Amino acid sequence: MSADEADEIRGTTHGTAPVPLSVLDLVTVGAGRTATDALRTSVELSRLTESRGFHRYWVAEHHSMPGVASSSPAVILAHLAAHTDRIRLGSGGVMLPNHAPLVIAEQFGTLEALAPGRIDLGLGRAPGTDGATAAALRRTDTLNEGADDFPQQLAELTRFLDDDFPDGHPYRRIHAIPGPVQGTAPGGVQSPHRPPVWLLGSSGFSARLAGLLGLPFAFAHHFSAQNTIPALDLYRQTFRPSAVLAEPYALIGVSALAADEEREARRQTRAMGVNMLRLRTGRPGLFPDPEEVEQQELGPAEEEFITSWTANVVHGTADEVRSGLDDLHKRTGADELMITTHAHRGELRLRSYELIADAYGLPTA
Repeated sequence: MSADEADEIRGTTHGTAPVPLSVLDLVTVGAGRTATDALRTSVELSRLTESRGFHRYWVAEHHSMPGVASSSPAVILAHLAAHTDRIRLGSGGVMLPNHAPLVIAEQFGTLEALAPGRIDLGLGRAPGTDGATAAALRRTDTLNEGADDFPQQLAELTRFLDDDFPDGHPYRRIHAIPGPVQGTAPGGVQSPHRPPVWLLGSSGFSARLAGLLGLPFAFAHHFSAQNTIPALDLYRQTFRPSAVLAEPYALIGVSALAADEEREARRQTRAMGVNMLRLRTGRPGLFPDPEEVEQQELGPAEEEFITSWTANVVHGTADEVRSGLDDLHKRTGADELMITTHAHRGELRLRSYELIADAYGLPTA
């Protein structure tokens, strides 16, 4: 593995940040806003964070959620690639069981051709939605997320990415295009490079698999905080050096919101809790307006859920968020912090990343 390939995974730390900082975007759609508004914010955010030295910008696959406009990560990433120059772009993640491995290899081969050397392929095992929607995506009533199926799908996808099915395999003469086979055809000059694969998880399954395969690992601390340290420990304990990594490399997703005024950060964070409450109780909708949330009366069980959920959101002024992120890094030993920010208005999301960048003294160009 060359130094350049290693740098695709291991980012550079800027300013006083403890580790490289990155972005996870769910393309949040607030009440009174459109998906077009949210996608325009994503373009602005990708350009802002690129200019401030954030390492990578990932988009997460979700379905049938009105407040999340990221159902097609590959489409969004192609758009972001046209508006950025340096920041790494990737999926955080593509939900592998929802798609044929060949389709993912073709989509990310296309992205690699559009933005050479800037694409990450993060893969998840969950459906990114409810069971009925997953069944519609997969055209089946049987949802198999067992321990055997995902590794098999991953192995098939990797074979398509590397174009190295063995002789005698039924897919030996099938090629993901764009892809390495174009470099072996007469007159071919295609680069053999392909996007690095990451495994995503919110429990121990993908942590162990990533370790055994020697792949980088991304953990969803932002919605599974109680499992973060056990999963990272398991990843590090099971890690085997590979052609991809000599040592483990793990990032964690963290929900964070910085605002100019602490009160505004609290209002938006409570709205985030209400939004998640509605999702978890089968009533997904647009990200609520904090003013609407302030007028809403909730029961004790609902308040308990919101308190529990928002306890893992790092929020407040820029200094408070910086302190919270520093503490989280110390507790987890994560190699990278991937910040996801949800707010009712796009300008508040942009301002949050700007404040965090300023708090750490990140570059301004």
